[in-house]
Amino acid sequence: MSGLLGIEDLDRGFIQSILDRAADFQVKDGGSTFQKLNTLQGKTLVNLFFEASTRTRTSFEIAAKRLGCDTISITASGSSVSKGESLVDTLATLAAMRPNAIVMRHAASGAPHFLQRHLNIPIVNAGDGLHEHPTQALLDARTILDRRRSLSGLRVAIIGDIAHSRVARSNIHLLSKFDAHVVLCGPAPLLPPELARLAPGVILTTDMREAIQRADVVMMLRVQLERITEAAFPAGEYFKFYGLRAEHLHLANPEVLVMHPGPINRGREISSEVADSKASMILNQVENGIAVRMAVLERILQQ
Repeated sequence: MSGLLGIEDLDRGFIQSILDRAADFQVKDGGSTFQKLNTLQGKTLVNLFFEASTRTRTSFEIAAKRLGCDTISITASGSSVSKGESLVDTLATLAAMRPNAIVMRHAASGAPHFLQRHLNIPIVNAGDGLHEHPTQALLDARTILDRRRSLSGLRVAIIGDIAHSRVARSNIHLLSKFDAHVVLCGPAPLLPPELARLAPGVILTTDMREAIQRADVVMMLRVQLERITEAAFPAGEYFKFYGLRAEHLHLANPEVLVMHPGPINRGREISSEVADSKASMILNQVENGIAVRMAVLERILQQ
């Protein structure tokens, strides 16, 4: 594992090893914080984010520091890309400073894959355009497994802006490798038919009630207004048809888990009543992001 570019090319055994190792890093019952280790002492990680991020960037930084790794965080506005330097030259410059790995988020799909072919340094994909967000899918799986014995056979409804969601794509790849049943739901313009071909058995529907019926997990997605070029859906109208409300949960299995990669927009894609309910795993996802990214960084940087 020279880096982590996506879920699609990983095998089930490797994914399971990351999920198992992440469980070792989780805060145990009664604990107040993650254990501080020196596993990666002497290593340096660069966090390079060309898109806005709170959860992913911060949790990668915390994960690295929990393992004793030095971190440097750079945003697009703070890099020479803002002065006209090419992405390749920026990454080559950083690589010349000999960090041990680079975590990168970029708006262009495939950007980490392109750069990995040109640089002799591990790159971790923290989200590339509309393509993948591998560590999000890993932390989502870890969160589900905290409450369920297995992913196999679960019905997972992913609802919202499917078209622009790299989170949806990574989750489709991961869940299908573990024989979960994936249902994608959203307004027709945000539900590309080709996504049904990403993995066997993926179902598409524009009917939210149908998607939630007998669901074990309901994963809501943010409407990515910054990526939508056509007229936006008014918040109230979108919420009427695709916002998750308490009444919907009665259609799902009694112990349904509600998830959202964040940031959540209350009153557009999810009600406060549901976001703050016992079914909500949203903050658990945030917490598990640190444990999963610790497992990923340990695997990459200990080579």
